Amino acid sequence: MPPIVIDLRQTDDSRDVVHRAVQTLAEGGLVVFPTETVYGVGASARSAAGVEKLFVAKGRSLDAPFALAIKSAEEALDYVPQLGTMAERLARRCWPGPVTLVVGQGEDRGLVSQLPESVRRAVAPNGTVGLRVPAHSIVLSVLQMLAGPIALTSANLSGEPAAVTAKQAVESLGNRVDLVLDDGRSRYGQASTVVRATGNECTCIREGVVGRQALDRLSSMIVLLVCTGNTCRSPMAEVIMRRLVAEKMGCSESELDQQGTIIASAGIAAAPGCGPSREAVTVMQEGGLDLSKHASQPLTDKLVRHADVIFTMTEGHRNAILRRWPDSSPRIHTLRPDGKDIQDPIGGSINIYRECAEEVKSALRRRVDELDLH
Repeated sequence: MPPIVIDLRQTDDSRDVVHRAVQTLAEGGLVVFPTETVYGVGASARSAAGVEKLFVAKGRSLDAPFALAIKSAEEALDYVPQLGTMAERLARRCWPGPVTLVVGQGEDRGLVSQLPESVRRAVAPNGTVGLRVPAHSIVLSVLQMLAGPIALTSANLSGEPAAVTAKQAVESLGNRVDLVLDDGRSRYGQASTVVRATGNECTCIREGVVGRQALDRLSSMIVLLVCTGNTCRSPMAEVIMRRLVAEKMGCSESELDQQGTIIASAGIAAAPGCGPSREAVTVMQEGGLDLSKHASQPLTDKLVRHADVIFTMTEGHRNAILRRWPDSSPRIHTLRPDGKDIQDPIGGSINIYRECAEEVKSALRRRVDELDLH
């Protein structure tokens, strides 16, 4: 019996489609999904029969594991509680998106251990599991409603080219699947990048949409320094920290990015593109640092999400960030380890700026010593 094909572009209300896909998966059926990379075919990871059917549909050997499609980066910790620094970093920055993370389960196997035994063999046969959060609204909506993750793989017979349209998926898999969701040609038309993340290290297993150069940047440690307007305190902290970190790593300041460390600054009430205060430029020049080319930037969702560590000049800045981005709490600290504020020198004399710079430098020396730099 041929599969049911639903053209999402001709559907007025996608909620009915989502319910139908969830029901098909819950009953042990297979659904072909559009994703941003290529078309995928999936089964409910809570259904042993569905995952067995997926192996048969693919014509795939039992020792080739399927990835688990999950709802979000935050949910990854439920499946792999000991995710690791690099995996958490890449999950925050790449998901939803075209990256599959292969991570070790560790001693505490999380929710993966609650899947049926045959499914565990299918998704984690060697103590590792591949996790993915596809960047397609229909898949994410299904995952929100489905009890558990989706065992997901490309919608083609093993050995055949990946399907970038629903038609190609049907031509390859035919009546082996139950439901096909057609959303036209895949955005990228290329497989996801597969990355093995262990501790502070990552290795590209398969280069896909995200190239190795982009992956290098995504895997870098990012430190963000935050004040109000991003014209004096945090820009001074940025250039001072770049020097201190370069000294600790034994490289030049211009080489920090290539060494995997990115240092930036922003302001919670900053206007974009403003220059630094004249006094801040002068004080930094006195220390041999160039602040003249700085341009202010406002704090954004992306900056907060991507940062590994955020240092704020005051407790008020920290609280303001937490009100808007409460999930970032473990990564936000006041720059002074004792929690005291570094006061804004704006409008003050050059000596006030010098005192502020010394206070920033003293706090940064302690913070840099605490950072796990490689």
